[in-house]
Amino acid sequence: MDLQLSESELAFQAEARAWLSANVPAGPLPSLDTPDGFRLHQEWEARLAADRWSVVSWPADHHGREASLVEWVVFEEEYYRAGAPLRVSQNGIFLLAPIIFEHGTPEQQARFLPTMATGERIWAQCWSEPEAGSDLASLRSTARRDDARGGWVLNGQKIWCSRAALAHWGFGLFRSDPDAQKHAGLTYFLFPLDAAGVTVRPIAQLDGEAGFAEVFFDDVFVPDADVLGAPGDGWRVAMSTAGNERGLSLRSPGRFTAAADRLLALYDERPDPRVADRVVDAWLKAEAYRLYTWGTVTSLRDGGDVGAAGSVNKVWWSELDVALHETALDLLGPEAEIESAWLDGYTFSLSGPIYAGTNEIQRNIIAERILGLPREAKGSR
Repeated sequence: MDLQLSESELAFQAEARAWLSANVPAGPLPSLDTPDGFRLHQEWEARLAADRWSVVSWPADHHGREASLVEWVVFEEEYYRAGAPLRVSQNGIFLLAPIIFEHGTPEQQARFLPTMATGERIWAQCWSEPEAGSDLASLRSTARRDDARGGWVLNGQKIWCSRAALAHWGFGLFRSDPDAQKHAGLTYFLFPLDAAGVTVRPIAQLDGEAGFAEVFFDDVFVPDADVLGAPGDGWRVAMSTAGNERGLSLRSPGRFTAAADRLLALYDERPDPRVADRVVDAWLKAEAYRLYTWGTVTSLRDGGDVGAAGSVNKVWWSELDVALHETALDLLGPEAEIESAWLDGYTFSLSGPIYAGTNEIQRNIIAERILGLPREAKGSR
């Protein structure tokens, strides 16, 4: 694991820190799950993109800086250290964009990536269905071939679609070959959420805000130009997305080291020996995640891949997030009910063990693919 930054990487770090210091809003923006907050977060994305800080690792012709993986992690650390706004475009830039770079056509890259970088077009992740959550391959939404129009007709329902209440486009899997085996015959589609036949119904969260929505498809036409990857190859494309979500891209270590530092500051303000060990544990685990990530970066730079280790990553950061926020709320005591930053962070952290594949599923992957343990035989209970 290489923790030494080169001169050019240190210069990149200094430039990022200076820009963030000069541009991060003085106070928190309204929730991005409200219309006003959504708009203000879009404006923040545009400001980032104008100075090429929105997607630092992307090519220059797509608003990027062609930064290395090391520089991307450095930027993420600086971003969270500066207390910058949450990324309303994260579904696009962190989850979908890597797949468009890998599986998309040049035309798709030119159409979708620039507006993703600037925040002009926000994307919703439309994967789960009422009977297909962690077992995504059991989805029942269909895609029927329409040769006359050169495309596909989508029908079905998606649920827990993040950002869909206010987003512009969505991405998801549909069963395009009903006779194929469970993981085969799936196709990955991109679609506008205002297309004819699409109905979006917001889902209120505990705080009353609609961070999710269910989306219904009633004979929605999608042209071939909006198929990502080859028809029938959707599962392989989707697993590329899942790898990015569980691995490095969605939850960079800066998110947790910054929160752990805020927890230490909170403890300094109101020390409580009853939770001292938990404060230390949270800080150590955040630092361990940071070091683990740097080890992964070193491996990737040397030609390795994340693979099943992304499941270890996902379990670690999701459980750390819950523990860290629970500790903060215990320190605050009754004041936790009016301390919106920690309370909002806590309610969101509770979803971490569920999204990106439940932690129960991730432990199965770890057991089978990393530890080499056998699958449980059917009927053994």
